[in-house]
Amino acid sequence: MPSWIRPLPGSLTRPLSLLILIAWAGVMAVLIERSYLQASSNLATDLARYGSAAKWRGVYYRGEKLGFTVSQTVPVEGGDGESNGFELQEDGQLQMSLLGAHTLTKIRTTARVNRSFDLQSFVFALDPGTGPITVAGDVHDRELRISIITGGRTRTEVRHLTERPMLTLNLIRRLADTGLTTGARHQWSVFDPATLRNAPVTVTVGEREIVRAANMPIPAFRVEMEYSGLRTTSWVTDTGEIVREESPLGFITVRETSERARALAVPGQIRQDLLKAAAVVPNVSPRVPPISDPRAVRRLRMRIEGADLTSADLIGVGQRVEGDVVEIVDAQTLVAGAADQNIATYLQPEALIESDDPDIRAAAADAVRSVVGARARAEALTRYVNSTVQKKPTVSIPSAREVLRTRIGDCNEHTALFVAMSRSLGIPARIAVGLAFVHGAFYYHAWPEVYIDEGGNRGLWLPVDPTFNQFPADSTHFRLARGGLEKQAVIIPLIGRLKMTILDVDVVPGSVPVLVGQTANAPAPLLPRETDSTSSPRESGWCLPCFLGGHR
Repeated sequence: MPSWIRPLPGSLTRPLSLLILIAWAGVMAVLIERSYLQASSNLATDLARYGSAAKWRGVYYRGEKLGFTVSQTVPVEGGDGESNGFELQEDGQLQMSLLGAHTLTKIRTTARVNRSFDLQSFVFALDPGTGPITVAGDVHDRELRISIITGGRTRTEVRHLTERPMLTLNLIRRLADTGLTTGARHQWSVFDPATLRNAPVTVTVGEREIVRAANMPIPAFRVEMEYSGLRTTSWVTDTGEIVREESPLGFITVRETSERARALAVPGQIRQDLLKAAAVVPNVSPRVPPISDPRAVRRLRMRIEGADLTSADLIGVGQRVEGDVVEIVDAQTLVAGAADQNIATYLQPEALIESDDPDIRAAAADAVRSVVGARARAEALTRYVNSTVQKKPTVSIPSAREVLRTRIGDCNEHTALFVAMSRSLGIPARIAVGLAFVHGAFYYHAWPEVYIDEGGNRGLWLPVDPTFNQFPADSTHFRLARGGLEKQAVIIPLIGRLKMTILDVDVVPGSVPVLVGQTANAPAPLLPRETDSTSSPRESGWCLPCFLGGHR
């Protein structure tokens, strides 16, 4: 997959970055976006709630128009006719090129705040065109009640937080309400509905500057915001309006007239492909053979620059780190060790890994019918998910239940569905994110790790890749983190900074590169390779490589 991102107006800034993370962290997913509570193809109807005082902004990536956002603040009256706070409203529409395909995503966020702009409730929705995923929340002191609505079904949970949360949508308003003072520094807790994660954000107020927007000079304070390792710069007026926002990843939002903001580029004018632009092309040491077929790689050594390699997530399951050098060995050589004492954690349902859903359980049982043994069942699930989910770049929040309904998605969707189905069968599974090698470059990608119980209190974690139809996954899968979107967010700061140098590659003697044009319909073997180290199961003709214009 490709790399990950961030930037838009407070509320779309963080979302856009994360969506890119979703895009780049998934088999060629897409930018981070959010959509309407109830998607509608009639844009005029969708935006009917915005009056003449609404603020419009154009969204740009490296100088090219991606879309727009519109927001407004509406007073909310109490029973006595007095102001009881405000409703913050924001909609957006983004269109972009992802691996040659054009995608359109809509976004809607509504938040209720009191007169001090403390968050009381919110509704956030994202629709990539296959139907909206909605996250709603109610705040009661430090308790956050969350409802996640996918496919007409609602899942609820309660989060107990260390402090009252905010959304990026009301953060800037809260900042303005406290008074913008040069040199002031604030630290608050921000909840991101896209990742269901609460994390600290640091805000620093700089000097007042003159910024041109909507063809006029506007005085605004320069505000630096750091969230999950990513820093953005905004220019904010005394009243809390964001005039301009920039991120080091090349995203910019600028205040514009409504007519100019809504003037989206036509598909033919969208030249920047966000996912291809995020590829990490490695340097290769002299005398190192080229990687013609990633499946033939038995050992890979790389020097990594621009990333923190101290996390425990980088160790184990065929991967080790020594200083700035990472070595990955063929997962076929992994052997069972002492049983993992924490596997119970990876059997539990989660907000977007709905392993207790009746439809998920039924589909999983059907996928492994007549298959015996954890290893054979895990492979059967790999083949099932690969053949069931249509490979398509998607800008969405990957919910296993929604993936099973739509059967469309990239690596994020394949991984979420596999993990949920595996857990429903009593086979521990978890999400891994990092990069995988395709056509001369590494792309950000997501894949599952599944636990194989060998009996006798012994077992092993095995990387698999339902998107590439690999069991186990090849040795070019470089893991950076484990977990859902709340964990994957740590990868965002790596965008544009990560550098890789291939130091050494061991390949299967006599291996033959995969040829473009070979049949993609040949049946793949059900059981794993155990004795023939030179053979490889045939991969699906669709996946990241196909999005790139060929077979992997």
